[in-house]
Amino acid sequence: MTNPMYALRFFLLVLFVPLTQFAGGDEPIKLRVLSYNIHHGEGIDGTLDLQRIANVILSVKPDLVALQEVDQNVLRSDSVDQPSELARLTKMHVAFGANIPLQGGHYGNVVLSRFPIQTHDNHLLPNIASGEQRGYIKATIEIPGITEPVVLMATHLDHRRDERERLESANAINAQAKQHPQLVSLLAGDMNAVPSSETMTRLGTLWTSVTDTPMPTIPVTAPARQIDFILYRPQNRWNVVDVRVLDEAVASDHRAIFAVIELQPGA
Repeated sequence: MTNPMYALRFFLLVLFVPLTQFAGGDEPIKLRVLSYNIHHGEGIDGTLDLQRIANVILSVKPDLVALQEVDQNVLRSDSVDQPSELARLTKMHVAFGANIPLQGGHYGNVVLSRFPIQTHDNHLLPNIASGEQRGYIKATIEIPGITEPVVLMATHLDHRRDERERLESANAINAQAKQHPQLVSLLAGDMNAVPSSETMTRLGTLWTSVTDTPMPTIPVTAPARQIDFILYRPQNRWNVVDVRVLDEAVASDHRAIFAVIELQPGA
């Protein structure tokens, strides 16, 4: 007779394996990565709907997600703990980085992960001329099939026309990356900068974008500019399998960018 607990474990393994290609030895491992500015869950129709945001996320069955403009216990979004609620709706692990106190709560970035988050910490970025405080959350994630951790840094850079703060933020992010040059890492978020900008050029000295040509993400109804990105490093450890901008145009004021990338085995 089959052991019931063994059968249950086998069923769960089969259920979750398709989300990521588990690999061992010298085989690459595929990861499905999403970056999405969710506008605190408020769509362009004025409706606050976190289930709709969760549906967008779940539509591509991601392994790793970077979210921007997330509220935690903020009055304007009905004082809901959005990081916890999105974790519940997507059945993913969560880490929240609070950057701005707001209406009784906080506002910042989120990492969602299909896999356990080993560590996470939030880093405030340079603030110039009293702009909104920006930051990045750095999460170290345990990926089945490989022994080394994967780092996901989720960020949202300054939106003003003056590029000085974004450039200083790029320097700060690069300085963090230089501390561990061989650590396999992803950087995702709303950079508020187009691919040809000095900000993206500066990040490009250490990071590689999953897109070779611009893939517009805003305005959401008729995208004309790409300001949302997924980047990786070291360059020789990753291979891009697929990348696209999702066609959902109501749930937020940004479209989400999604990539399937392969992590190559280390030397």
